[in-house]
Amino acid sequence: MQAQVKFDRRSFIKVTSVAGGGVLFGFNFFAGSAPNAAASVPLEWFDMNAFLKIAANGTITIMSPNPEIGQGVKTAMPMVVAEELDVDWADVVVEQAPLDTEKYRRQVAGGSGSLRSSWDALRRAGATARQMLVNAAAQKWQVDATECTTASGKVLHKASTKSASYGELAAAAVAMEVPENVELKDPKDFKLIGTAIKNVDNQKIITGQPLFGMDTQREGMLIAMAVHPPAFGMKLKSVDHSKATAMPGIEKVVTFDNIVAVTGRTTWEVMKAREALKIEWETDTPPENTAGHNRLLDEALLKQPEEIARKDGDPEKTFRTAAKIFERTYEAPFLPHNTMEPMNFFAGVRDGKVELLGPIQTPEGTRRYVAEKLGVNESSISLMLTRMGGGFGRRLNGDFVVEAAMISKLVGAPVKLMYTREDDMTKGVYRPMLKSTYRAALDAHGNLIGFHVRGAGINGDAVRPDNFPAGAIANYLAENHQLESNITTGAWRSPVHNFVGFAEQSFLEELAVEMGKDPVQFRLELLENAKNNPAGELQYDPDRFAGVIKLAAEKSGWGTGKAGVHQGFAAYYSHNTYVAEVVEVVMQENHPKVKKVWCAVDCGIVVNLSGAETEAAGGIIDGIGHALYGELTFKDGAPQQQNFNRYQLIRIGDAPEVETFFVKNEEPPTGLGEPTLSLAQGALANALSAATGKRLYKQPFDAALKALG
Repeated sequence: MQAQVKFDRRSFIKVTSVAGGGVLFGFNFFAGSAPNAAASVPLEWFDMNAFLKIAANGTITIMSPNPEIGQGVKTAMPMVVAEELDVDWADVVVEQAPLDTEKYRRQVAGGSGSLRSSWDALRRAGATARQMLVNAAAQKWQVDATECTTASGKVLHKASTKSASYGELAAAAVAMEVPENVELKDPKDFKLIGTAIKNVDNQKIITGQPLFGMDTQREGMLIAMAVHPPAFGMKLKSVDHSKATAMPGIEKVVTFDNIVAVTGRTTWEVMKAREALKIEWETDTPPENTAGHNRLLDEALLKQPEEIARKDGDPEKTFRTAAKIFERTYEAPFLPHNTMEPMNFFAGVRDGKVELLGPIQTPEGTRRYVAEKLGVNESSISLMLTRMGGGFGRRLNGDFVVEAAMISKLVGAPVKLMYTREDDMTKGVYRPMLKSTYRAALDAHGNLIGFHVRGAGINGDAVRPDNFPAGAIANYLAENHQLESNITTGAWRSPVHNFVGFAEQSFLEELAVEMGKDPVQFRLELLENAKNNPAGELQYDPDRFAGVIKLAAEKSGWGTGKAGVHQGFAAYYSHNTYVAEVVEVVMQENHPKVKKVWCAVDCGIVVNLSGAETEAAGGIIDGIGHALYGELTFKDGAPQQQNFNRYQLIRIGDAPEVETFFVKNEEPPTGLGEPTLSLAQGALANALSAATGKRLYKQPFDAALKALG
């Protein structure tokens, strides 16, 4: 069975040009096409969003519009088009699309939203192309289109045994009228979606072929490196670059916006010249430090915020009259992103034109930012995307792209700006430092009657007010303080959730124990209450949420009590995705070792099973690693951890086995790049408590355990 979708040519253009991967079906003619074949095709077609190209030999080229940061969209998004087009994946070639919002609309990698926001558009693009090919074949054979079927890049007519490849039909199909009605496949008939497909860039990655921004080479290109203020709150006072400019291979030294940039022929020459600069800095705003941040957060949590994030029922009265109040406070530090590929970008500014090439999660916003800074029209800027060696939210900010463009303009030559690891960690955009107090009100019979969370963050939010258990408890209050700072903060993989998943899930575990309930059963009871007696607006589906909880408990053998094995549970909803995890910890030489994680996920239809499993495991390991070791501290405004010698990441020997189970349904795909990370920290905290008998309220856990002795 197929779903019928109706839209005219105009609405097709609109529908397939929206959301995080806007698409439009069009044909180009490759080798073997008649030289004048395009003459019979309406010129307007070639002015449209050419997303899909079919060669005469049957090769299908599908453009992937969204940035690829390792989340697998360069494979998964074209898979959706290929599924509806009804072609074999072996015949598909994937190309990274340039920035062109007239064609592709929103081209962003963030919020785990690429597939979620473009699912319908991708399907309709493939289905419409398929129908036009069928119509072309039917016209050629003088049969009714309903008598034709498709398979493996061919149109088939069973009665006459005729068949034609898509390549043979492309020239005629592109001239066909866009049909008003197209049929989308019934998910039960998917052949490609749901299978495990290797990443389209795998071969290039493992053979070291150029893919990343750092690989960029251009004729006449200079290497550029920038020096930023050594601490937040400082500004440039003076610079003496006479020694640096006299060094071999150095072209120019330029200054702008409190930045000193050195350009030259080779990376080593530029690095050595940068060390020769004599720079004097001065205080601009008061320097900050970690001790001061802690004090500000503690003071904020004692105050009532001016604004309430969410309120259901009468929580104030409930807490005043409660028989017992259960309260705990949790905190987490600043975190750098530490992408394996430090920030870099190529920029060539010449004669009013700007060429940009490199790794950025927000190409459209970055182009606008560059245009404003250089005083040029956006139309004069071309921006091409490379594969990224990690993003995690850092590359949502295009500050380093603007730096590259400014340097190119000032030196009058194309440049590749490169950050060192120290540059990356000291001139970063960090996960905010956060702290929250959770309170539960219990009646005389030990029943939960009220819930209150008050959070505070340094340049960031510490609360997700609509998170479960919101909606499950009649009297609920969520409050948040955001404290100003001169330290730059921003999105860090699963923003805010990456803290709440630890704090909230730890509190729910402790609360369950306080109430004498099993942590899994406690959550299921709350979800049943949310389903039958919802309080306020529900952001989640209680049944789907309960489904992953039961699945994770079943697969992990929750509660079976294996000797020497300690388990921690957590369940969380974010990015429209439901996840439950069980972390298993054992003690080795009096030190906890994370052995295995069971993960249950309801993210709707899984497009690429291989990519989905990788994303789920990657999020879990990232979450566990940063919860154990991650911490960035400040002294006099300067980050104290500037490279991996003082900032520990999880090593391969510490990474647990991860087993992921996906709920099978026909719901549209939702996010997967971030949802598994957040609760991994909460499940880990709960497992560590079970293993050591010590409850951890502060990250990083490794340091906290050592402090407890």
